[in-house]
Amino acid sequence: MKRVGILYHPMIEGANNLAKKLQEFLDSIGVSVWLCSAWEVEEARTQVNDTDLILSVGGDGTILRAAQVVVPRLIPITGINLGRLGFMTELSADEAPNKLPDLLAGKGWIDERTMLEAELSPTDEEQRKTAFYALNDVVVGRGAVARVVYIDASIDGEPLTTYKGDGIIVATATGSTGYSLAAGGPILHPQAKEFLLLPILPHLSPAYAMVLPSTAVVKLHLSTTHEAVLSIDGYINLPLSSGAIITVKRSFNTARFLRIHPETSFYNSLEQRLKGRHKVEWSRESQNQ
Repeated sequence: MKRVGILYHPMIEGANNLAKKLQEFLDSIGVSVWLCSAWEVEEARTQVNDTDLILSVGGDGTILRAAQVVVPRLIPITGINLGRLGFMTELSADEAPNKLPDLLAGKGWIDERTMLEAELSPTDEEQRKTAFYALNDVVVGRGAVARVVYIDASIDGEPLTTYKGDGIIVATATGSTGYSLAAGGPILHPQAKEFLLLPILPHLSPAYAMVLPSTAVVKLHLSTTHEAVLSIDGYINLPLSSGAIITVKRSFNTARFLRIHPETSFYNSLEQRLKGRHKVEWSRESQNQ
């Protein structure tokens, strides 16, 4: 590998220091390297051409931003975890210095993940349709006002139902361990191409989650008396007004992760991370009591 980019979480203590140490190491072995905050997506995009690998230093949120920097390119990402759970990350901060040379030497393997494409059709005819790409999920939900929204959902042109509640999540297999899981959805194997459709706190409307085939096209038609929101991977958030239509389908683009741990490690890491998640939640509850 000749050129590596490092994206770091600017608000996690130690992320910047670790990123600089990795930069110094890469410089010392003759690898061209650039460094950027993961919050500066547009700036990072100007540097990403001809990059062979992205190192994401932070947690899963940092990886989601790294995926936005990379798309539609097929540049692999390796996540170094400094967050709480790190479902998508590959290395701990302690592992990174020892494992990085193996990755640079080509000893890793590529984990390819499905992404979603969401097209927003605005209510204003003068505005253009806008496309977004999500590694985790696309959420259509209520905004700051604590009132339900109505969402007419159809799949492949066939009406499904009208959801009344806080909103709808459309999640990839990668996103099935995120917001979707918190909303009661199932966990999919991360390399599955199917995706999920599930309501958020439905009120007198269907409450079940659906696993949809990779070829499905979901159309969500919003009705609301107040401002709602379209959220892409939890950090791209756009206001929606009544009448907005969001079409979601599997994207031709994918996210690629360069990994060094065995492929079979998913199930063990899932169990360990869910245990860690419960400990974090229990700790917060104890502190609040």
